[in-house]
Amino acid sequence: MRILLLGGTAFLSHATATEAVRRGHEVTCLARGTAPAPEGVRFARGDRDEAGGLAPVREQRWDAVIDVSRQPGQVRRAVAELDTPHWVFVSTANVYAPPEEGATSRPPTEADPLLEPLEADSMSSMEEYGPAKVACEQAVVSEMGRRGGTATLVRAGLIAGPGDGSGRVGYWPWRFAHPTGPDVLVPDDPDFPVAFVDVRDLAAWLVDAAEQRLDGAFNATGPVVPLTQVLDAAREVAGAQVTARPVPPARLAELGVHPWMGPRSMPLWIDDPALRSFAALDTTRARGAGLQTRPVVDTLRDTLAWEETRQTPRGAGLGDDEEREIRRALDSGA
Repeated sequence: MRILLLGGTAFLSHATATEAVRRGHEVTCLARGTAPAPEGVRFARGDRDEAGGLAPVREQRWDAVIDVSRQPGQVRRAVAELDTPHWVFVSTANVYAPPEEGATSRPPTEADPLLEPLEADSMSSMEEYGPAKVACEQAVVSEMGRRGGTATLVRAGLIAGPGDGSGRVGYWPWRFAHPTGPDVLVPDDPDFPVAFVDVRDLAAWLVDAAEQRLDGAFNATGPVVPLTQVLDAAREVAGAQVTARPVPPARLAELGVHPWMGPRSMPLWIDDPALRSFAALDTTRARGAGLQTRPVVDTLRDTLAWEETRQTPRGAGLGDDEEREIRRALDSGA
């Protein structure tokens, strides 16, 4: 197949390009060139925010296009200008509208209501991420339907694995491998539901979707497991001799520790009951179409190996000094 990857030089798109080349496909990546393309990939330089940014790939016919953009204007232009019978669009679980107040919490299915689409061509902040992806989805479905083509909408959950700059998953094995004291501080919420998909598994399934021309929307993430299982696996792959020290959520809040991501945080965990199933998705449809995910411990082991070579600051968790400070406060009762 002749596959065009809009991106292809970072994390998921890099893994997807690598997998497609491994299978023997002819792969071209259109990107700005801020990072090198994978070996075996033809690189085409283009900035999708600029007029004529698609020129290097516009006059060719592609068996499939794989697109990871979050900007509706980029997607609208690309799907209108590029010649292909099939489009694979990487969307997000953030497209789903929140459940009505009082509704029973459950993982969303592909039939659940979506947020209102963003009308603008570009996001003004990350608060518009979900609506922007809805607008991208609608542009792809509308144009591919008009021309008689097919489209795979991949509503991905949290993506983890080697190369994940956010550090949301990688923080835990790294912290157990580099403790700042006799224990590692963790949220006292062992049953909190966690789900993530290894970037390599998602990449493989994106190529499957292109090969099979899967049509429609598919939720894609890993199985839901309790937070304690993730922490146990992190401790295992780190070969750590320290224990986990659970800290009550209210105490974490008092000490200025944030949930989920970002500086001074406890990654993968949210203290808002309304968001308790935030990471969970019903993936029945995708698994029926071939999505396979590896064990959590395997992802954590490989992520730790990558974290040990990290060249950029981690975007989540507690810094060494922060964990020591919080431990002193806990020990003193301050």
